[in-house]
Formats: sequence, structure tokens, C-alpha cells
Amino acid sequence: MTKPVSKSGLQRSQALPHRSRSRHQSIANQAVQPSLVTENIGFHLTMMVLLTGQIIIRLVRGRCNRRNMMEHLACAGPDAMMPVLLTNLFAGMIFATQSARELIRYGAIGQIGGAFAFGYIRELAPILTAAVFACQVGSAFAAEIASMKLTEQIDALKLLRTDPIDYLVMPRVLACALMLPFLTIIGLFVGVLGGLFITGVLYDVTAQTFLQGVHSSLAIMDVLSVLAKASLFGGAMAITSCSRGLTAACHGKGVGRSVTSAVVISWIVLFVIDFLVTVTTIVLSR
Repeated sequence: MTKPVSKSGLQRSQALPHRSRSRHQSIANQAVQPSLVTENIGFHLTMMVLLTGQIIIRLVRGRCNRRNMMEHLACAGPDAMMPVLLTNLFAGMIFATQSARELIRYGAIGQIGGAFAFGYIRELAPILTAAVFACQVGSAFAAEIASMKLTEQIDALKLLRTDPIDYLVMPRVLACALMLPFLTIIGLFVGVLGGLFITGVLYDVTAQTFLQGVHSSLAIMDVLSVLAKASLFGGAMAITSCSRGLTAACHGKGVGRSVTSAVVISWIVLFVIDFLVTVTTIVLSR
């Protein structure tokens, strides 16, 4: 004989499908959320601008934790060295190969080094090095600060009367602004060696012809502008990564999204800064 179902049991059984539908609906809503770049872009840009202003004020006042800056200098350089070298090596060979193929077709073999200096050394190498640096170091900065926020370590710093910007952000920004020019110079050297090697193997371009073209097209001011641009890239990347770490949501998914969006937004900021600096340099040189 079957046992009669009580009224409360019937209500619970009818509520289960409703809960299941609501759970699936929430998952579906999360699946169609906006992308990492378009989500709260105004808020993130505002926070980056405000953080930049606070960093400038602290630079003027000379406030920085030098011990933390030295630690980040020691970590940022070695961690990104090998990716920077490999990227610049193959990028230099690719750029030199394509440039040499077109210039040899028009009988301008002596201009291969000049084209390499104009395109690769001035523009491509700094932005590639900064992009690799953002992926390697910037993502780590965003993950560290977001994890500290998740575990309430930043709140503990405030209780100890320690400014999180002085302790966490300033050392990272200065370390990146100082380290990225050195990595850029090393990347340029490796990229030139790669272009020199591949043009000699594929097109029988002598080392003297290639290096003479680079030397005649590259001035001291070009090298200084590359270093200044690299320092600006490093500071902007660090500000973007630290800002996304400080504004991360306090859950595991928020930490992951902050790391991913830090890399994406850093790339966009780097290309915008590169465009503005290039246009400004051309306008001032007229």
C-alpha cells in the first residue's frame, strides 16, 4: 500500500524544479556577461587616473619604500629576461627577412640596415618588450595585490597605519619604470644580432653593410627616446596592473578576472601611449 504524500512534501518537490531553474538561469546570465574590457571600463579608467595622480604626488614628495623597490627590481628583471630575449630574437629575424626581401627586389640592398633601424629599433622592439613584460610581470602584480585584498591583508596594512599605495604600488611602479629600459636595450641588441644573422644567411648581406645602414639611420636621440618610451611603458603597465588588483572583486573569480583584464588593458594602454608619443615626436620635429 502506497504511503500518502503530505502537503509539505508536495510543496518541497514542487520547489525543487523552481530552484533548479533559477540556478541554471543565473549560470546563463553569467555566461553572457560583457567582456573584460567593456565591463566597468569607465570605473577602471577613473581608478587608473586617480592612482596615477597619487603616484605623481608621492614622487614629488619622495615617498617610496626602497626596500620593496629593490626586491621587485630583483624579481622583475630575471623573470622576464628569457621571454624578452626570445621574442626580440625571432621578431628581429622576421622583420629583417621581410624588409630585405622587398628592398633587394628594388636594388636597395644598402638600405636594409636603415629600414631595420627605422621600423624595428624605433617602434617594434620597445612595444614588444613592454608587451612581454606586461604578460610576465604585470599579471603577477595584479594577482598578488588581488590575492592580498581577498585575504584582507590590505585591510591589515591600513590597521597598522601603512599606506597600501606607498607599500605596494609605488615600489612596483618605480621598479618597472627602471627595469624595462634595461630589458629593452638587451632586447634591441639580440634583435639586431638576429637580423644580422638571418640577412647574411638568406640574402648574403654582409655584416658591414647591415650595421652601417643601422648606424647611419640611428641617432643618439633615437636611442634616448626609446629608453624614455620604455620607462613610460613600464610605469603605465605597473599602474594598470596594480589598479586592477586593488579593484578586484573579493572572490576567486574576481582575482582571475583582474589578472586577465590587467594584461588586456595594459596592452591597450601601451599601444595608445606609443601612438601618442610617436605623433607628438613627429609634430615637435617639424
